[in-house]
Amino acid sequence: MEPQPTTSITTHFATLTDPRVARTKRHALLDILTIALCAVICGADSWVEVERFGHAKEAWLQTFLTLPNGIPCHDTFGRVFARLDPAEFERCFLSWVRAVAGEAVAQVVAVDGKTLRRSHDRTAGQAALHMVSAWATATRLVLGQVAVAAKSNEITAIPALLRVLDLQGCTVTIDAMGCQTAIARQIRAQEADYVLALKDNHPTLAAEVAATFALARATGFADLAPAQHAYQQTIDKGHGRLELRRYWTISDPAILAYLNPAGAWTDLRSIGLVEAERRIDGKVTVARRYYLASLGGAVAAFAGAVRGHWGVENGLHWILDIAFREDESRVRVGHGPHNLAILRHVALNLLRQERTATCGVKAKRLMAAWDEHYLLTVLAA
Repeated sequence: MEPQPTTSITTHFATLTDPRVARTKRHALLDILTIALCAVICGADSWVEVERFGHAKEAWLQTFLTLPNGIPCHDTFGRVFARLDPAEFERCFLSWVRAVAGEAVAQVVAVDGKTLRRSHDRTAGQAALHMVSAWATATRLVLGQVAVAAKSNEITAIPALLRVLDLQGCTVTIDAMGCQTAIARQIRAQEADYVLALKDNHPTLAAEVAATFALARATGFADLAPAQHAYQQTIDKGHGRLELRRYWTISDPAILAYLNPAGAWTDLRSIGLVEAERRIDGKVTVARRYYLASLGGAVAAFAGAVRGHWGVENGLHWILDIAFREDESRVRVGHGPHNLAILRHVALNLLRQERTATCGVKAKRLMAAWDEHYLLTVLAA
């Protein structure tokens, strides 16, 4: 019998409260969770597929699970995950992430939201679930997630997510929705830096920052001391596309005092501009984005934070949609969509941590389904 990995859900999810009454507990909660996790790793995207995985792998599962009444049916999986407390499930997830990956020390943590498009239920008046996740760009792991409450938005969800993370020494990046003075203050209170995208939700400030950079560029930054501005350019080529990204920072105390007269933006130390020029088939497009940052004027750190945040789309959201087919999931009862999303994040982190196979996440899911030894390797990652 092969031992269950010490970082498995038996260790970090054992404190979960079973939502079922005693007479309905024909299957152990940890058995249900373990089967579901293994199934999701191996390609299952629905409770019916989780049940089918369980029957196909029943002999193997019996080597480390009790299974007193065999494999649960798909309705049982659906009922349990619909009633499981997602907040408690998230706390267990956070404990597990810390055990397998440590804290996100001195790296960029990108906070971004994603809607599970088919999790809505129009008949029941239930909107699609929107999740806000924290993504460690260096280790490429999900550090935590919270669901945006009904009739709310990311502005209330982001602080709740940040509170459960150890951010000391990190740089937190958030898009324009999270560009709020309270969020900036919270990030600094947690001993992290921030790089916040600035758009039309702060129209006056956005216009002033844009005008500041326009004037500075027009004069060649002549009115600024060399230490008060910086520039960097990167060039990416591939697939007939040329992308030039130009980064500027301004850290002049007088300008920052003018932009932030009441000090509402805690420890605002620089403003940033990114100009992305894309050339495809002779067509040129240019987009400009402006940022507020508690970083000093070091343009390399600013550019790294911005690039790291852009990576969350390909490194997390795109993988969940393509490799896990998240947007196609029709799970919609109770807390089911939320808990299944957490389960996908557990599976994705495990697959990311497993580095013996040099292939993508989708291929790793297939390998785990084919090879029980490799599945155990993934679980032990």
